[in-house]
Amino acid sequence: MREVKTAEITRVVAELCLRANRELPRGLYKALREAAEKEVSPIGREALRRLVENAELAAEEGLPVCQDTGMVVVFVELGQEVHLVGGSLAAAVDEGIRQGYRRGYLRASVVRDPLLRKNTGDNTPGVIHLNLVPGNRIRVIVAPKGFGSENMGGVTMLTPAQGAAGVIDFVVDTVRRAGANPCPPVIVGIGLGGTMEKAALLAKEALLRPIGAPNPAPPLAALEREILARLNDLGIGPQGLGGRYTAVAVHLLAYPTHIAGLPVAVNISCHACRYAEQVI
Repeated sequence: MREVKTAEITRVVAELCLRANRELPRGLYKALREAAEKEVSPIGREALRRLVENAELAAEEGLPVCQDTGMVVVFVELGQEVHLVGGSLAAAVDEGIRQGYRRGYLRASVVRDPLLRKNTGDNTPGVIHLNLVPGNRIRVIVAPKGFGSENMGGVTMLTPAQGAAGVIDFVVDTVRRAGANPCPPVIVGIGLGGTMEKAALLAKEALLRPIGAPNPAPPLAALEREILARLNDLGIGPQGLGGRYTAVAVHLLAYPTHIAGLPVAVNISCHACRYAEQVI
């Protein structure tokens, strides 16, 4: 059994909050640069160039890529041979968010009560997804999620008879209705199967896959390609200004489900699909 102090988790989460908000994942940065070169719409091409320039300046100057520094979603893979000492995991994660957001002068966007709307002042609490795994290590992924894009997602419970065509139609309709609101070009995470809440979690997790890495199952990879093509036929384009690049990636994760159901969830990320990770 390996002992890990929760203070180390706090330190790591704080650093990841800063990294995630300041630096786009390398694959996403590359995809935006390629889109800027290939976009056929002049105004769309200029919008993409501005997004690339913004990302470069954010990394160079240590500034947030976007003013909406999001609500922090933290995925923790906790090895079963790890014994945490010094406090609770949730308290350690929230303290890391608190320290990171204060140190980086990042915007506090979390309200304590969904209806009373009083700001907590430090962007806590975060949303924590914990998964117990074999081993004696801890993998921490910090994914700040802005709500311009989070608000545009959706969940539906299709019937099995609706099949792949129903899945495609729901995803395309969701992105069409979102329009320019999620600051395209977007990355679309799709959760397929499980139950309603499992599909929603899968859709969020799908956003963490590196850009350019297809689903390892060939039929699902083909479905990702078909949906991406359909999305880029919508004509929404970069920042909603028109063009081919409404989306730069579609990532789908699937899970077994009940014989009577076909749950589908869509989680849309803006062009700044931010996350950073570290293993302890």
